[in-house]
Amino acid sequence: MLKNILRWLLTLIYKVEIRGLDNYHKAGKRVLIISNHTSFLDPLLLGVFLPDDITFAINTHISQSWWLKPFLGLSRVFPMDPTHPISLKDLIHHLQTDTRTVIFPEGRITVTGSLMKIYDGTGMVADKSGAAILPVRIEGAEYTHFSKLRNIVRMRLFPKITIQILPHTFVSPPPELRGKSRRKYSGHILTDIMTEMMFATSHYRQTIFASLLEARKIHGGKHTVANDLERMPLSYDNLITRSIAIGNALKQVTAEGEKVGVFLPNSTKTLSVILGLQLYGRVPAMLNYSTGSAGMVSACNTAQVKAVLTSRRFIEMGKLTEEAEHLGEQVKLVYLEDLAARLSVWDKFQALAQCKTANLWYKHTQYNPDSPAVVLFTSGSEGAPKGVVLSHSNILSNLKQLEARINFNAQDVVLNFLPIFHSFGFTVGTMLPVLHGMTTFFYPTPLHYAVIPEIAYETNATIMFGTNTFLAGYAKKAHAYDFFNMRYVVAGAEKLQETTRQLWADKFGIRILEGYGATETTPIASVNTPMDYKAGTVGRLMPSMGYKLEPVDGIEDAGRLHLSGPNIMLGYLLPDNPGKLVPAKSIYGEGWYDTGDIVHVDNEGFVSIRGRSKRFAKVSGEMVSLTAVEQLASNAWPDGHHAAISLPDAKKGEQIILLTTQKQATVNDLAAASKGVASIGLPKKILIVDSIPVMATGKTNYLAATELAAGKVS
Repeated sequence: MLKNILRWLLTLIYKVEIRGLDNYHKAGKRVLIISNHTSFLDPLLLGVFLPDDITFAINTHISQSWWLKPFLGLSRVFPMDPTHPISLKDLIHHLQTDTRTVIFPEGRITVTGSLMKIYDGTGMVADKSGAAILPVRIEGAEYTHFSKLRNIVRMRLFPKITIQILPHTFVSPPPELRGKSRRKYSGHILTDIMTEMMFATSHYRQTIFASLLEARKIHGGKHTVANDLERMPLSYDNLITRSIAIGNALKQVTAEGEKVGVFLPNSTKTLSVILGLQLYGRVPAMLNYSTGSAGMVSACNTAQVKAVLTSRRFIEMGKLTEEAEHLGEQVKLVYLEDLAARLSVWDKFQALAQCKTANLWYKHTQYNPDSPAVVLFTSGSEGAPKGVVLSHSNILSNLKQLEARINFNAQDVVLNFLPIFHSFGFTVGTMLPVLHGMTTFFYPTPLHYAVIPEIAYETNATIMFGTNTFLAGYAKKAHAYDFFNMRYVVAGAEKLQETTRQLWADKFGIRILEGYGATETTPIASVNTPMDYKAGTVGRLMPSMGYKLEPVDGIEDAGRLHLSGPNIMLGYLLPDNPGKLVPAKSIYGEGWYDTGDIVHVDNEGFVSIRGRSKRFAKVSGEMVSLTAVEQLASNAWPDGHHAAISLPDAKKGEQIILLTTQKQATVNDLAAASKGVASIGLPKKILIVDSIPVMATGKTNYLAATELAAGKVS
């Protein structure tokens, strides 16, 4: 009777909804129920809403807490210490009597809002007892006053609480593992089960605008989410109102489903334009203006863009008048200043009213989560740029994948200097903070090496994403205290050099988290995290991603990486077939993406990049990694910038040429500094240049580097 009364009361107060009860019944009799730990309410919620008499395995000191004692009579309690071997053995014996037992593998209530450390002992218990593992996600209780997130998230009196039960699984380590290695492996599997659970139960099957409205509901309409050099911070209400006003104006001059060019810098206005286009089913096509007018015209032709949104002020300040004039000869340029001038007082009032009522009307008009959300263009460093079409679900799933592995909160400030036309800057630098209650500070260029550390200091930035080239530049210019508030610095897009990693550790005390991805993976495919970190790797693959390694002749212990998952693009728009979507596909079937990268995956799932398949030279029948040659040069001359390329060779098939900014560099010096490296792994020639061609994102432009080398060699 008491359980029924409590169930009725909790449902009334928190609108508790339980999903997946059929999974509970399918799990069998010997079940270890694992749950995330969001608040002091969690044991009560599970004890009241899960069927049958279940046992709670609770830390001994917590079971003595005054607040828990009144509810312990509702269920059986198994006091235990997850760090004590005898206690774990007792729990194993208890489970072997075919009981359903709840345990919180984190051992404590979260103080970050995300998963905390998962204890290996829980995985060992599941392994030794042979119990089925039943993952349960509690969501919503973290916003109550019973959580430990005060001053981290916005507390609410009666948030909706959801309990989601996922299908059961088992911990099955390889039989040859014994002792500590088996225990560690079991804990590793359990951690993956928990992160997969957090992702699988997240809300990524919706549109970006729906996710924006959800974020406003969680964090409040007055919460600041975006700022730029104009120093006019935008709250959720401001951002949504502006986006609706712009969307209403653009709806009059564009068609539903139309791809609309965006030729704008990193700014809050650009963010409003993107959201305004997406609101009514238009697809922003982000133009890379660093490629010049020819590159933008090519992109517009590939995506069949008829109109491009830009700004006179931006064109003037960026000295892009000539590029704009050329682009304007091919497509219609629509200036934001003209749109703003046409907005009447009534238009602004209407947008404000729509902002306040968006939760009511938008759910009836929102688009399919699998419809296109944006077109981004590949860098073109190895050929003509392609259009990459990403869906709303692609983008949101990638953000939720990252959130399942790394904790973010509403106090975080992201310094976003990566171009918004680049997938790194668009998805991670812009959409991640805006849709998760963080504040993103837009800075228009990553090339101001002395200014950006000052901006980080001034804005109290806590998170920064960059490339090796940029991070190395900032570290050399920055004061040792400029990054005093930084929690995460994540590197991607190119290999993180050991010298850069060491410089950040020594000068700022910051461990750079290296990741890996591509525009086609939205972009994050893998990343090192504070809990899963291995230097020299690019981390572990994101939750719910699958991979296959295609064998490559001449390369052992590695293969060509193919990926699948919810963050894989919808498909390509190709220059030779404009406007036609070519869905993602590889030799492994539809929905798979061939990265073209040669990688090694170790037994813990950490990915090491050996190089791109196109970045291998075949010298005398042997495959030689050009990336490895560059690493040798970086080891020998850490202050130089290096690029290894291959050119045809009449005798050996191909020859390796090293371009470097290191003065007086010679092949003999490189060989002397690279003990044990065979001559085949060294460049045939070294060309000293003033600078290495780079893209706007900081990545080496290998197409231009090859042309430069070919001109010098010939």
